Amino acid sequence: MPDLSRTAWLLLPLFLHFGLVVGLYAALTWARLTAVRRGEATKNDFARADGDPPAPARIQRNLANQFEAPVFAWIAALLLILTSAVTVLDVVAAWAFLIGRLIHTAVQCSGDNVALRLMAHALYVVLDVA
Repeated sequence: MPDLSRTAWLLLPLFLHFGLVVGLYAALTWARLTAVRRGEATKNDFARADGDPPAPARIQRNLANQFEAPVFAWIAALLLILTSAVTVLDVVAAWAFLIGRLIHTAVQCSGDNVALRLMAHALYVVLDVA
């Protein structure tokens, strides 16, 4: 690894995941504005959790997913850093976590292919467990 410490290499994919979350918020805002402009929804529809048309709903659900399992990745990273126990395997797992999140996001936000989403979710789970 270049000059970065193992701790920095562990944190980098987690901070990139934060960037993904910010990007999803931007995409959700754009998708909702587009839905309102097209007449598929009104601004008041978004006051309810079930008010999104299909495209924004996929993004909204994926955004919610970003606050479920990833919390455990952050807790694990914090514990590893506090105990000075970060290993190369932990760094690899953090990058696998990010790759899994990116694949899962791309599949979930791009359409309703349930079989593909199932495969992406299985891959995501395997990468997250690694």
